[in-house]
Amino acid sequence: MKLTVFGASGRTGIHLVRQALDAGHEVTAVARQSSRLPFAEHPRLSVLRADVRSPEAIGPAVAGRDAILSALGHTGGRVPTDVCAAGARGVVRAMADTGARRLIVVSASGAFIDGGDGPATRLLVKPVLQRVLRHSFDDTRAMEEEIRATGLDWTVVRPPRLTDGPRTGRYRTSLDRNVRGGLTLSRADLADCILNRLDDPATVKAVVCVGY
Repeated sequence: MKLTVFGASGRTGIHLVRQALDAGHEVTAVARQSSRLPFAEHPRLSVLRADVRSPEAIGPAVAGRDAILSALGHTGGRVPTDVCAAGARGVVRAMADTGARRLIVVSASGAFIDGGDGPATRLLVKPVLQRVLRHSFDDTRAMEEEIRATGLDWTVVRPPRLTDGPRTGRYRTSLDRNVRGGLTLSRADLADCILNRLDDPATVKAVVCVGY
C-alpha cells in the first residue's frame, strides 16, 4: 500500500514508518521542519516537511495514498494545546481536497471512561488522570469529534499508557469499548496494531481499543 504517516518523528510514528517499510509498503513520512527523522535512505520512503495544519502544504503527501496514518500526540498535558484537533482538521481537509478516504488516528484510552473499564480504573485511576492531563485529553476528545464528523473511512485507535517495550504482537483489542485491565502497551505494538487494521472493514467508522 501507499501510506502517509503524520507525526513520523514521534516515538510512535517512528515505529509506524519502520514497520510499514519492513512490511513492503511505500511510505511518505510527514514531519515539522524542526523535527529530526532517524531514518536511513530507503527506496520506498519519501519525506515531506510541512505544517500538518495547512491542507495545502500536506496535500502532496495525501493525494493518491491508500491510507493516512496520524500518530500526532502530546509531549505533555498540563498546558492548553490543540495539536491533535488542529492537525486532524488539516488532514481531513487535505483528504477532502484530494479524494483520499482511509484514515487511522491514534487517540488515548485515558481520555474516555466506559463499561470496559474495571471499577478501580473507572472510579479512581482515570478520574485522577483526567484531572492531571485535562488539557491534552480535551484536545484528544476534540480530535475524535473532528474525525467522527467526517464521511471518511476512519478508524480511531485508543491505546493506554505507552511504553518503549518491544513488539510482541501479544495484545488484546476491543471495538468501541476499553480493554479491561489493559493498562499499558508498547509503542511498537501500537504500530503493529495500526498496520494490521489498514484493510479491516470491521474497523471502519469504529474505535479500536488496545492494551495488554
